[in-house]
Amino acid sequence: MKRFLLGCLLSGTITLPVAAALPEGHPAPDFQTQASLAGKSFTYSLQDALKKGPVVVYFYPSAYTGGCNIQAHTFAVNHDKFTAAGASIIGVSLDSIDRLNDFSADPEFCGGKVAVASDVEGNIAKSYDLTVREAAAGKKDSRGVEITHGFAERTTFIVTPDGKIAATLTGLKPAENVEKSLEIVQTLAAAKQSVK
Repeated sequence: MKRFLLGCLLSGTITLPVAAALPEGHPAPDFQTQASLAGKSFTYSLQDALKKGPVVVYFYPSAYTGGCNIQAHTFAVNHDKFTAAGASIIGVSLDSIDRLNDFSADPEFCGGKVAVASDVEGNIAKSYDLTVREAAAGKKDSRGVEITHGFAERTTFIVTPDGKIAATLTGLKPAENVEKSLEIVQTLAAAKQSVK
């Protein structure tokens, strides 16, 4: 009954096109990697995070680039709303942990509120069936620093504590991606409350 109710609540919410990324209902690949929050690196474990509630796992191409800057800032601004819905957020990119230490602390972007994880080889992104592109020679970030790492496609997965993907969001503008993610975690929280 609980799954049926949740399915009904989410069916009207999730009508987005999904490319090759892992679909709703698929087990989310577990991962453990170096991450940064407020400029401090730590070891992040998806399995550990799921013990506390749903996790928004958002893959983005690169720190300090246009859309990624907007997405990180929008997640940071809405961080308290995600927390109120019982969800946590982890951004994942192919950036080095040094770049992410700067990005996670920057008040213009993650603002010390959103953790970002390093997937230097792109293995985490590939485990979620995301396309990973090689670095383009001479491409620079918004600070004028050359980007020497590859890029994962912008896709967000909402993972429930049972380790399943509740939603896969792709093809959205960065701020819309955050808004839709928030809407879904709030729907999950409401469904959980209604079955108590």
